[in-house]
Amino acid sequence: VDHYPAEDEKLRASSILRRRGGNCPNTLEILQQLLDCDDVAAPIHLALLSVLPASSSPAYQEIKSSFQPSTDLSNCICREDSSEPASSYIIRSRWADSRTIINYNGLPEMTVQEFVSITTKLGDLLAWCHFEGRIPDVTLACIHHLRKHHPAVTISVEVEKPGREGLRDLAALADVVFFSKSWAQNQGNGYQSAEDCLRAQAKLNPHASLIVCTWGEHGAAALELPSQRFTECPAFNLGGMSVVDTVGAGDTFIAGMLFGLTCHSDWDLDRKLEFANELAGRKVGQEGLSGLGSCMKY
Repeated sequence: VDHYPAEDEKLRASSILRRRGGNCPNTLEILQQLLDCDDVAAPIHLALLSVLPASSSPAYQEIKSSFQPSTDLSNCICREDSSEPASSYIIRSRWADSRTIINYNGLPEMTVQEFVSITTKLGDLLAWCHFEGRIPDVTLACIHHLRKHHPAVTISVEVEKPGREGLRDLAALADVVFFSKSWAQNQGNGYQSAEDCLRAQAKLNPHASLIVCTWGEHGAAALELPSQRFTECPAFNLGGMSVVDTVGAGDTFIAGMLFGLTCHSDWDLDRKLEFANELAGRKVGQEGLSGLGSCMKY
């Protein structure tokens, strides 16, 4: 829209775009692209565990069609009495260059019992579990279950939303933690940089072997533990590329890091961080997520 509407104002939108979202689904979609475009990477079975509407609903079919056939959705929990998915409505103002996000989710959240049942069924197929950091109390119980019954599984967690209680507890049990700039700036007096955040959080995350923090236009940083090896990378910009769409940039960055961590033991930490940073930079230069995997050098 030209400007954010005032209350009761009638406003005409200049365009409308509809696409499947969700932090973990976005990350999974990008991961699949990267795997499909990299001839060297070992094959990995990608699976989504999420709450979705009824399997017979048009919304479910639309979500299913947004993934490659090789992405496994069979472990998703379908709420058969619901036809609408969790949704976000984003109002983008040209005048202020802002985005206002309205979230709605009428689907009952996943329970710990459902998670236990599904992961028990998967058994030894579980190798890496990535959590978005929603419903922290349930997620924490799920991580405790994995630590007790699937101790070999690597656990990564996204710590994104400022003010969401319980995220620190999730990070403290994870092997890999992704901190957002907005979360970092909201802690105490506010961290002033990605490095400040990582140095402080290193003391609070005893399980972690790697902690990462994105810092918007200033790029990202990573800290290996317990070695305290630190590296940072400036934001990627290709020849004065303009910012087109930032929605999903963080999910894209996480996909790039997970790809490096799971598929490229031949890359050092600097290479993994540079790859993820470039991937996220290319994403903000285009609408949506299509074709990002084919833009990268492996």
